[in-house]
This record gives sequence, C-alpha cells and structure tokens, in this order.
Amino acid sequence: MADTTDKTDMTQKVCLITGGAGSLGLASARLLRDKGARLALVDLSLSALRNAAEEAFGTLPDDVLLIKADVGQEADARRYVGETVKRFGTISTLFSNAGNFGTVAPIADYPIDVFDQVCRVHIRGAFLATKYAVPHMTKGGSIIITSSVAGLRGDPGVYAYITAKHAQIGLMRCLAKELAPRGIRVNTINPGPIDNSFQKNVEVGLGEEIGRDGTEFFDEIIPMGRHGTPEEIAQSVLYLASDQSSFTTGTTFCVDGGMGI
Repeated sequence: MADTTDKTDMTQKVCLITGGAGSLGLASARLLRDKGARLALVDLSLSALRNAAEEAFGTLPDDVLLIKADVGQEADARRYVGETVKRFGTISTLFSNAGNFGTVAPIADYPIDVFDQVCRVHIRGAFLATKYAVPHMTKGGSIIITSSVAGLRGDPGVYAYITAKHAQIGLMRCLAKELAPRGIRVNTINPGPIDNSFQKNVEVGLGEEIGRDGTEFFDEIIPMGRHGTPEEIAQSVLYLASDQSSFTTGTTFCVDGGMGI
C-alpha cells in the first residue's frame, strides 16, 4: 500500500529560528506553525519580534516563544538555546537565519569593521547556534542555514556578504558529515533576491556603486525575471525541516529563479 502519511506534518516538532523578525524568518514561522510546529523565535530586537509575532499570529500563542539575543554573542547563544529547551524540551529543527549585509565597495575601500561584523553574524552566529543546539537534537532533526545564491558566486565589491555566505556552506558540509550518523540532516538554503526590505537596502547600495537601478539589474540577471517572495522561500524551508527531506543532507538548496546557473 502507498504511504499516505503527511510528511509535511510538524506536529510535536520544535523549530528554533534566528532572525525570526525578518520577512523570511516570519514567513517560515507562520508556515511551520500552520503545520503544527512549536516555535522559538530569536532576534536582536524584542520589539521587532513582538511586532512580527503580532503580524503573524495576532495574540502571542503559548506555543511561540520570543527571545531577544545577539546571535554572535556566545552567552546569548547558550541562553536562547537553553530557554527553548526549558520551554519545549527539545529542538527538532534549527533554522539559523539571522543575517546582515554590510556594504558594497572596492577592496581598498572596504571597511574592516563592516567586514568583521558581517562575518560575526553569519559565520560565528551559525557556528554558535549549531554548537549549542546540536546536543539537544535527536534522530530526524534538521539544521537549515540561510546562505544565499551569493554563497555560490562572486561579485566585485560584495566582500563581506559573499565571503560569509561561502563560509556558511563550509560549516554546513562539516556538520552534515559529523551528524549524518546521528540521523540529523544539515543543509543550506540558498535564496536569490527576495522582495523584502533587506534586499531593497542591498539594491540601493548596489545601485549607487554600479550607477543604475539595483532592482532592475537583479531582475535582468535572474532567468525567471523576478524576485522571489518570502512565502516561496518558506515552502523550501518547510521541505528541509520536515520528513519530506528525510534523505537530504549536505546540500546547497537553491531557490533563486535560476540565478545560480
């Protein structure tokens, strides 16, 4: 007989999401909860988290935990993982999604402090998230790290962001090898440009550097001719978080409209 089990069912699963107040974190949180998951949402601003949760859920439900934390700070990483486990008992999915962009500039002019801060959030943040979450994960668990199509290509001037996104893929591959014997899957999701405020800020800076409209530039180099939506990316997050991807690990999961071809 065919297996009729709903492999997207997230009932009884606990999903920890960093960058939970951003559009991708929020769209993923909404979809995962619709599928039954309990959520811990982490962000640097508690007020932004509250506003995001109100937008997504109305009154804050008992199965959604909000935690203010700096993902690049070790004590905060240990604390947000601890608070999640204290409330829910385990972690089924870690979605390491916090990010910042930095700037676009020639290498000789690129600010060192900006480079360090971008790497701190993306690389150190993902490392700390996995370091402290992994001991609380069991067989069938999933780790998803938000990299980018930028993690698969190079572009002049985008030194911090592209470097950090490549590094996250290296971290993912190490983790996938280590955790496969425990039945824990580890993948990066690699979105292309998304129609959100984060991307708009990127495109303003890029436009100033290249002397033309940054949004139009991206639409021209995306084979599908448009930006993605947070909801489209969230569907891929659900795939990687759920039992649909039970034999998928160590991958760069591209959701980029063909930009990485």
